Amino acid sequence: MSQTRHVPVMLQRCLDLLAPALEATGPRPPVVVDCTLGLGGHSEALLSAFPEARLIALDRDKEALRLSGERLAAYGDRATLVHAVYDELPEVLDRLGIPKVQGVLFDLGVSSMQLDEADRGFAYAQDAPLDMRMDQTTGIGAAEVLNTYPPGELVRILRAYGEEKQAKRIVSAVVREREKEPFSNSARLVELIRDSLPQAAKRTGGNPAKRTFQALRIEVNGELTVLERAIPAAVRSLAVGGRIAVLSYHSLEDRLVKQVLAAGAANTAPPGLPVVPERYQPRLKLLTRGAELPTEEEVAENRRAAPARLRGAERIREDER
Repeated sequence: MSQTRHVPVMLQRCLDLLAPALEATGPRPPVVVDCTLGLGGHSEALLSAFPEARLIALDRDKEALRLSGERLAAYGDRATLVHAVYDELPEVLDRLGIPKVQGVLFDLGVSSMQLDEADRGFAYAQDAPLDMRMDQTTGIGAAEVLNTYPPGELVRILRAYGEEKQAKRIVSAVVREREKEPFSNSARLVELIRDSLPQAAKRTGGNPAKRTFQALRIEVNGELTVLERAIPAAVRSLAVGGRIAVLSYHSLEDRLVKQVLAAGAANTAPPGLPVVPERYQPRLKLLTRGAELPTEEEVAENRRAAPARLRGAERIREDER
């Protein structure tokens, strides 16, 4: 296993953002939720930095849960690992009898393990079966999406989830090729994308297959749909004084996180009220000015940190009943 996969992104900044909520002393130990366990780097650091805290960690990937279980075994019953998608957080907390938590962390996107395991089909740099499912026990893989979706739907996915300007060109080539032989491996798709793009489009923005692979991955895992439910649910699960930190890796995720946190930090009173009643007051206080970026040093040490965007907020008021 390569060492690069174990470098958690913006780790110290995430710990600093969550610290005031997790260092607070009360009758019960503070509870922190790592909604995206992955290989357990952030989780291990949370357990180590906050020795009083109890950790609940979620992942949809059973292999990630197995590997992290070994990594976190030394922390005993302070760590509870759950096979779940992060929008299932309310049900998980309900099952565990935890009404509110003090901290929530999301590290979105693909885990290092999924990128590094060639046979998962996430990485366009190596040939592999076109799967891309984060939970390989359920749902359809990327090959089935490519081989069965109508052309119009494929164009929509590439534009919406990959922000791919050449979506029509790529889809025309995919449709032509899939009639000859269905897609099964990533190398053929990468080659087709290279061949179908104009020269100018190939000169900018890294690997020309990057946007298409991102779009397929988001579609296969329903990532944005899940995130739309997950961030508001996480905010609702925070106790007053609790904090949330979210790491995003592309503009679609970051925009969604920004909207939810900004809405929570706004007062919702009708305009013109001389005094804003309690029920219209903000529920959140933003902890980051816009999105924070990794330092140049961190990017040099861990290239996967480069696109990261970090946003944080603190719960300052309960919802109105």
